[in-house]
Amino acid sequence: MKKIVLSEEEIDQICKKIAAEMTEKLKDEERIPLVIGVMKGAINFMAGILKYMTRPIFTDYIQITSYFGMQRTNNVRMIKDVSYDCSNRTVIVVEDIVDTGHSMKFLIDHLLRHNAKKVYVCALIDKKVAREVEVPIDFCGYVMKEKQFVAGFGLDYHELERNVPYIYEVDEDDLKRMDGVLEKDHFTFHHY
Repeated sequence: MKKIVLSEEEIDQICKKIAAEMTEKLKDEERIPLVIGVMKGAINFMAGILKYMTRPIFTDYIQITSYFGMQRTNNVRMIKDVSYDCSNRTVIVVEDIVDTGHSMKFLIDHLLRHNAKKVYVCALIDKKVAREVEVPIDFCGYVMKEKQFVAGFGLDYHELERNVPYIYEVDEDDLKRMDGVLEKDHFTFHHY
């Protein structure tokens, strides 16, 4: 049986809570805030939040990678930049999980170099136990207190499990099952 970290209902409550917090925090902004989802993992979470926000916002996506082949590195590269001008605009970066902090620091610095008025960070999961670079988490759904590999609701294993409506701890049986699915499909994973 899967060890559920966040159920579908818990995730929905987190999205409602964070949407209310964001709406309150942004209520006095003169310019329409820009909410940026970090592809691909934050798609589900961002959609969950947006449906509960009650103020005008712009939305966009950004895509970065910190992988070289199958190996994760601390070298973060941009794949798709934002489409909007961030100048003098408050930006909220929505991420599925913040772990080492390297990718989020890269994004914050990038947006500030493009003259964002303020950059807030929103994470479904704050994996503080893996932090190597300190970054602020302004809106947080869940703090992970131990090192776990999780999947579901945007979090993936080689692109699988993003569509699972809850988040669970991946075990050896899950890895074997997913590897079998990938092998059967002759899946080739490309990193840019």
